[in-house]
Amino acid sequence: MDLTEKAELARKGDKQAFVSLIRTLQQSLYVIARSIVRNNEDSADAIQETITKAFTSIHTLKEPAYFKTWIIRILINECNRINRKLKRISLIPYDLRQTSYKDEYEHIELFDIIDELDDQLRTMVTLFYIEDMSVKDISNVLEISEGTVKSRLFRARKQLCELVQGEGEDKYELS
Repeated sequence: MDLTEKAELARKGDKQAFVSLIRTLQQSLYVIARSIVRNNEDSADAIQETITKAFTSIHTLKEPAYFKTWIIRILINECNRINRKLKRISLIPYDLRQTSYKDEYEHIELFDIIDELDDQLRTMVTLFYIEDMSVKDISNVLEISEGTVKSRLFRARKQLCELVQGEGEDKYELS
């Protein structure tokens, strides 16, 4: 059974289908939350609140095929709410993700470099490259135009290249 079928069942009140959807998406939700709020405790809070809100409002989901986009939008709103509430930005490394996404040839800590980007660009990179979302889906999730998504991805790629090739030479070993 795919996500769309599970989402349709969940929308009709099937609690097991909803649980199955969350289990399927839990790693993606964690990666996205962690890229925005940047620590485990706040990530867990954002995910918990997201799941609660999604469960209580699943009946409002108009198109089950967009369940992932819908729940990611809820998650991003929750993460932004937490950031506003705490009014802080911390640079905590992504221990879990560093071990998962390490390039064995270049030994670059990918997420250390991504952390150097500002919040908007970091979110774009995470959604596009890590979560493999399309420009159209990112546009829907963030409620911005596809052109804005493309231009932010362009800026992010440019900054990442500068970090790896230029300014980042002292910080990131390219062996």
